Amino acid sequence: MAMSLASLVAVPSLKLRQSGLAETTWNQDISWVAVTELEDPQRFLSGGELVLTTGLRLKSAADQRRFVRQVQRAGAVGIGFGIGLTHEAVPEALIAEANRWGLPLVQVPYEIPFIAIGKLVAESHSADHYSNLERLLAGHQILARSLLTGGGLNELLKQLGSMLRTDVVLTQFSAQLYNSVAGKPAPTADGWASYPIPTGRRDACTLWLRQPFVDSGIVSYAQNLISVELNNMVKQRQSQRAMAGQVLDDVIHGTLETIEAARRLAGVGINSTRKNVVLVAESAAHHKQLVSISLPQALEAGVSAVVGKDLVTVISDDGSSATALAKGLSDHLQEAGIHAVIGIGGAYTKPNGLRWSYFEARDAVAHGLPVNEPERLSLTSLLLASEDVPLADMASESLTPLRKFDAAHGAELVATLESYLNHNGSVAAVAEALTLHRNTVRYRLAQITELTGYDPSQTPDRVQLWLALAVQRLGSRNPR
Repeated sequence: MAMSLASLVAVPSLKLRQSGLAETTWNQDISWVAVTELEDPQRFLSGGELVLTTGLRLKSAADQRRFVRQVQRAGAVGIGFGIGLTHEAVPEALIAEANRWGLPLVQVPYEIPFIAIGKLVAESHSADHYSNLERLLAGHQILARSLLTGGGLNELLKQLGSMLRTDVVLTQFSAQLYNSVAGKPAPTADGWASYPIPTGRRDACTLWLRQPFVDSGIVSYAQNLISVELNNMVKQRQSQRAMAGQVLDDVIHGTLETIEAARRLAGVGINSTRKNVVLVAESAAHHKQLVSISLPQALEAGVSAVVGKDLVTVISDDGSSATALAKGLSDHLQEAGIHAVIGIGGAYTKPNGLRWSYFEARDAVAHGLPVNEPERLSLTSLLLASEDVPLADMASESLTPLRKFDAAHGAELVATLESYLNHNGSVAAVAEALTLHRNTVRYRLAQITELTGYDPSQTPDRVQLWLALAVQRLGSRNPR
């Protein structure tokens, strides 16, 4: 335990005696012992020292008073004055000045060498150092054991909070991975200390500790352990999402019987007897980061999967919370620097309902907004969700001749067809939108009829071509 003036005076063998009345720093830990015979030792002091002197050069009262002021300004905890060599007693002027400035003063008898006092203080510091080191090593073992025994990140942070006797929060962008405070309020810069947790990825976290607390060095070790565990969690997340993605892929494409589909969905945590909503997050620029990113806390109860290059989240919900959850996911991704488009599917039961919800969400993604509501009873979603209708093949058969002609001749038949359908068959609107002559538009429509066998001006053929474009648009984002 570190020594103070009070504890030094209490050591019988030192025979120290208090002089004067000041006790301002009487119980303050002594950082070191400085022996000096200089008239002005201030520049050699850094604060917290016990200054020992025999007053060899302090002949006059003015010198003695000046010496006290210099020691006090340096931040020393007190003066130990050795008697019996230059002075038979502690000078009255020195005592008076020490009382005036509130600086404790002790008398050191002639037979007690200054080195004995210095050695005792040094040994106390050494004992403190080893004691702190032992506590730190014990803390290291406790934190490491919390991970190795399967307690995971929550147990590690719980142990850290117990050691520091304070509240602990771990945040990841807008998500809270751990919060020891009731109600889980978000930490703020006021009253909390923040420590970055590097992971080498976009999902860097911040460790928050409520002040005050005493850090003996355990926080830096905890930072390293948290970083390692977060990297392990990323790998586990990727593995779990890949496995869930395989199941969803089979369900989406109708390769499983209903009973088998329900069994396999249950195996990855999806109860198909309840209403489920599918959220599809698509990011062309950041799809690699998207598939491994953490989710907001509100979506933790759901099942996330990687289907193609998209992040798919299945949540048990009747549809009432879907929009808020999708908005929360969008905000979370934006804070992580991931620009994504999120589509929301409807709430349905059974594996086929899950497929329908997925295709609705994929159809909604095409709207291009950060968060996109589903179109209820979408015809394309309904047909795509039915494994009995080979709509993808029909779409390819209708549009392939146009795409080949465009590639070979630099034409824009597909773009013209899309514009024609989007403008409800108005040649004038298409000409204005594409900056073409109306006769050019009519000529291209005639080419489309000749190449596909479908006349866009006829309602049945127009519906066929519209479905073909819709299916191919969805299929271009589909995993297969």
